[in-house]
Amino acid sequence: MSQMFDAQRLRDWAFEPIRHRYSERDTMLYALSLGAGMDPCDEQALRLCYEDKLQALPTMAVVLAYPGFWAKNPATGINWVKLVHGEQQLHLHQALPSAGEVMGYSRVTHVIDKGADKGALMISERKVCEASTGAVIATMTQTTFMRGDGGFSQRGQRSDEAPASRPAVPSRPPDMKHQLASRPESALLYRLMGDYNPLHADPAVASAAGFKQPILHGLASFGIAARSMIESCAERNPAGLVDIGVRFSSPVYPGETLETSIWKLDDPGAYAFQTKVLERDLIVLSHGTARVAV
Repeated sequence: MSQMFDAQRLRDWAFEPIRHRYSERDTMLYALSLGAGMDPCDEQALRLCYEDKLQALPTMAVVLAYPGFWAKNPATGINWVKLVHGEQQLHLHQALPSAGEVMGYSRVTHVIDKGADKGALMISERKVCEASTGAVIATMTQTTFMRGDGGFSQRGQRSDEAPASRPAVPSRPPDMKHQLASRPESALLYRLMGDYNPLHADPAVASAAGFKQPILHGLASFGIAARSMIESCAERNPAGLVDIGVRFSSPVYPGETLETSIWKLDDPGAYAFQTKVLERDLIVLSHGTARVAV
C-alpha cells in the first residue's frame, strides 16, 4: 500500500551506493544506440564504437550506477504514473574512461510545491566516482515533474525554494546548426543500457500512452544532442564537452532526424542550444546550455 506523500521522506530517502562495472562493449553499444557508426568510413565516429582508440561519450555517465525507478516504491508516496522527466544537467569533472568500475551516490536535494493543480518538482543528484580512488567523474542533476503530488505545502509540509530557471536561447538566429539521424531501432538499443520501460519497445504500451509507436528515451535524445555539440563545438573530441543541460519538451520517435541549433555566448566555451525533429518541425529539447574546454 502506498503511503501518503511526504516531501521530507523524499529528502531523507536513503540510497544505497551502487557499484557498476562497465566494459568497452557497453561503451560501444551506448554510442551505437545514439547513431554513431552509421557512416562506416567516418574514422572520427568510429572511435566511439570500435575498440581501437575507443573514446566514451560523456553522456554515458547518465546510465552508470543508476539507482533504478526508485520512485515506484510505494513507500515514497509518489504518484509515479504521473511522473515526467523535466530537465537534466551533466557536469564532467574528468573524461569518462572507455571502461572501468564506478560507484554511484544519489540523493534528493529539492522538493518544490507548485500548487495543488500544478504538481511538484523533485530535484535529485547523482555523483559517479572512480571505485578505486573515490575521485568524482561526473555530477548529474535531474528535475522530475510530479504532476500528481502538488499542494503538499498546504498540509503543513515544507517546500524548498526553486532554483533559477534554465535560460532561454537567444532571440537572434543561431550561429550554426547540426543534424544527426537516429536509428529506427535506437530505442531498442538504448534500453539495453538499463531502462527497460516498455513504452520504448512495446507498440501496445505506447498506443495506450497516446503515442503512434514506441518513443525514444529522453536521455537518448539528450545524448544525440550532445554528439552534435561535440561535433560542432569541441572538434569532435568527446572529452571536450564538460557540461550540458536541457529541458525536455517533446518525445522523439526512433528514426527521426534531430537538428540542433547552436548559439555562441560571450563567455568563451559557453553555448546555448535547442534541438528539433526535422520531420515534424517540433522542438524536443529546449533551454539547452553547454560548455566545452577551451
